[in-house]
Amino acid sequence: MPRTRSRRRLLVTSLAVMCAVLLAVLALRHSSGPAGGDSGSPGSGRDGDCRPTELLEPPCGAWFGAFVPHDKADLAEKVRAYEKRVGRRLDIVYTYHDMSAVTDTRLEGQLLTEQEQRVGEDRMLLLSWESKWWGGTRHQQPTWKQIADGDLDDSVIDVQAQRIKEYGQGTGKKVFLSFDLEMDTRTPDAGTPEEYVRAYRHIHDRFRELGVDNVVWTWIITGYLNHAELFERMYPGHAYVDWIGYNQYNYYRCHKTGWLSFAETQTATHDWIRTRISDDKPLMLSEFGSAFDTDRPDRQADWYAQVPRVLKRLEGVKAALQWNYRDPGPHCNLAVANDAAWRSLREVAADPYLNQPRE
Repeated sequence: MPRTRSRRRLLVTSLAVMCAVLLAVLALRHSSGPAGGDSGSPGSGRDGDCRPTELLEPPCGAWFGAFVPHDKADLAEKVRAYEKRVGRRLDIVYTYHDMSAVTDTRLEGQLLTEQEQRVGEDRMLLLSWESKWWGGTRHQQPTWKQIADGDLDDSVIDVQAQRIKEYGQGTGKKVFLSFDLEMDTRTPDAGTPEEYVRAYRHIHDRFRELGVDNVVWTWIITGYLNHAELFERMYPGHAYVDWIGYNQYNYYRCHKTGWLSFAETQTATHDWIRTRISDDKPLMLSEFGSAFDTDRPDRQADWYAQVPRVLKRLEGVKAALQWNYRDPGPHCNLAVANDAAWRSLREVAADPYLNQPRE
């Protein structure tokens, strides 16, 4: 499994306060109607003006993507199997890499593996690049200071920058690239917030120096608002970020929380980002999903059924990626659990708002 990071999820605030804020926000939005809901508004994806921008933003709706569990050798096969279940081709496929040195037998640190390039022939790729060496010794773990100081340029940064550059040559293909998603959970182990910003900017500037112009820089946080101060300190700046993503779930028993609707998991963080970080950057629900309620087997299906309606009300959210795997811990399987939930997700994926032209 390429993704070995452990999650450290914290509650946003007390459930009572969260619900009060969300109810007020949703009531206000309901009074003005959902975006894309009338026949004259964008969302169908059939107008020529709905073609994606230079930064891969779909003006008329949102991309639909997923993280699909896989091994390095079977990504294409697993993606096709997921697409068969969901009834369509994915717009974005999400994969994870560490910053280990690449060898013939170790591909975890290699961006754009052969399998990823096969998948990328007719899909977009979101590459999550983590400042870790999965399974490595403590001494092998990169720090933000080392990255910012250029210590990994020759062995890691430049090598992968060249791979991405070559991927776009002759085809114009771009990739979404995220450096250290959920960085708010990685300090102080990886360094200070200020060192993270320096490391992020160093990678960005190094790519530019090497002529890599086919990266869409994607900054991804957990979205838990008790980390709000960290988010502000760790934001690299508008000139360094193209998209902003956040990862929010209905964890339920996984983290001993109450059952939260899709709107309750997404709205508060969305509104905070729009107020405190950026009011115009395209946003990405880079991981979303729901736990399964064994006492109410249809509950997960009902949860997914809410997605299109709520998504259209989240101004600027231009991509939603379903997380079809588990987190560490008991009751933490967040994958689609049964046929009813798959049927519900299939209807979500068929919504016109999530079917936009890629060219």
